[in-house]
Order: sequence, then structure tokens, then C-alpha cells
Amino acid sequence: MPYYATPTPIDGVLVLEPKVFGDARGFFFESFNERDFEHATGLQRHFVQDNHSKSSKGVLRGLHYQVQHAQGKLVRVTQGSVFDVAVDIRPNSPTFGQWFGVDLSAENKKQLWIPEGLAHGFLVTSDSAEFLYKTTDYYHPEFERSLLWDDPSLGIDWPLHALNAQPLLAAKDLDALTLAQSGLGR
Repeated sequence: MPYYATPTPIDGVLVLEPKVFGDARGFFFESFNERDFEHATGLQRHFVQDNHSKSSKGVLRGLHYQVQHAQGKLVRVTQGSVFDVAVDIRPNSPTFGQWFGVDLSAENKKQLWIPEGLAHGFLVTSDSAEFLYKTTDYYHPEFERSLLWDDPSLGIDWPLHALNAQPLLAAKDLDALTLAQSGLGR
């Protein structure tokens, strides 16, 4: 099996580690196989869109979610490294308002499965990073929202020490709401 799935403290969020075959020539691994994904995770998901971004050190993208057409995301890094975060914003979830973070890098080849109904973001910790994600629904900009990356009620422990500066944010992330302001609460 090409994946090893490890549960996290947030229900449904999984860290996937591929089986990597390497020798003096380099390496090979299956980054996605629908049958093996289902076997490792117990999930049947149909992915409809692949996204690819490149960002400089210190860029923080997120915490994004869609209020309609929620997207499940399978994310990984192909160049560089990021600190990747999922926040549970499902009102009836026992882990509502909790977060999980993991270092994803080209070197460790880990992937993170983020189910529908969670907010997602990442901070680039290397000089630059290329980030790929498969989604279970299409992007609908009119339904996209952002949670404030440094919302004190979430208490996300971003590795800002690696930057020696504040993160670089898009305008929509500068204007993001706290969890309490978002109307997502119970």
C-alpha cells in the first residue's frame, strides 16, 4: 500500500505518508491513487480540481474555507516547506475551534487530508515553497471566507520564530474575522 494514514486529534484530519522507493538515481512514489487512498483512509472522495501555488518565505495563506461548496483538501509540498494548519469549524464537532498543525515538505513528502467543513492555511518556512492540493469541490470565490490567522481564541502556534518578522498576508487575510465574529460558533 502506498499510504500510511495517521489520525490526528481532530476527527477526520489525517496525515498521510507515502511509501517512497529510492536508490542512487532518485526516488519514486505514488502521490495519489484513489483505490489506495480509500483503503488507507476509509474515505471515498472524488477530486475535481488540482491547485498549485508558489510562495516566498513568510507568506501565510489562510485560514480559508467556503460557506457553501465546502472543499475537502489533500495537500502536499513539492518544493520547500510549510507549516500547515487545519481548524475545525464544524459547529456540531466535539473538536470545534481546535486546530492541528504539521510540517509538510518536499523532503518528508507527507500529505494532509483536511475534510470538508474545516478552515485551512499554511505558513511558508523555507525560502520558497510550492504547494499542491486536490479538492473535492470547485472553488467558488463568492463563498470563500477567511478566519483571522492569529485569532487568540484559536491559539495557533505558528512557527514565527523561523521568520524574524510578521507573516506576509493577502488583503482578504488582513481583513479576516475571528471565529467569534464569523458566525460559525455554536
